Amino acid sequence: MARSNGRDRVFSKPLSDVRAFEFNETVANVFHDMISRSVPGYSLLLRMIGLYADIFAQPGSLVFDLGCSLGEASLVIADQTRNIDCQVVAVDNSQAMIDKCRQHRDAGGSIEWRCEDIRQTSIENASMVVLNLTLQFLPPAQRKGLLARIYTGLNPGGVLVLSEKVVFTDATESDRMTQLYLGFKKTMGYSDLEISQKRNALEDVLVPDSAELHYDRLKAIGFDEVYQCFRGFNFVSYLAIKA
Repeated sequence: MARSNGRDRVFSKPLSDVRAFEFNETVANVFHDMISRSVPGYSLLLRMIGLYADIFAQPGSLVFDLGCSLGEASLVIADQTRNIDCQVVAVDNSQAMIDKCRQHRDAGGSIEWRCEDIRQTSIENASMVVLNLTLQFLPPAQRKGLLARIYTGLNPGGVLVLSEKVVFTDATESDRMTQLYLGFKKTMGYSDLEISQKRNALEDVLVPDSAELHYDRLKAIGFDEVYQCFRGFNFVSYLAIKA
């Protein structure tokens, strides 16, 4: 797999003007390191996506990775389904990310890389759709509409994999998870300055929902089974299955 192995130092120096976070070339060059050190259990999440593909991907169908970033989930899915006649469609609106994805050498023709807004992606004949840390970057008012379109485009027996950073309605739990998450980032080598500046950059860019809202919204849209299959502090992953 072609991968940018740069160390994430995007916020390591004091910035006089902390601008809104963007998935630009600078971030794309260090993104693997950034997300691996910022999301508890990220490598496990990828392995679980491969497991879901093995169980749910259907011959003759499409598998969508929406907000694919560097394409790591797409590659796991392609590898897991190499003996199944299905196509992986990997979508991201960052040209820098898609340019990196197109450098991959071990995906063959099983992945179609698209640079487009996932809100414009036509979802059809899908046996699996992945939103891995993606929905949280959309305006909150537009999230249910995208999820509803995904539900409509899923074949019977299809699955949505939704991984997100969440907030908690209980104040004690919220404070404790925030404390633990900040501690985690420090164990991964981030300084107080880096943590603070990145948090400021992500404000109003990454707006998390509550765990309860995710569950209730998926059920209201029509998913018959909704399971929280992973949690690492304030990061969770849901498996939503259409009957």
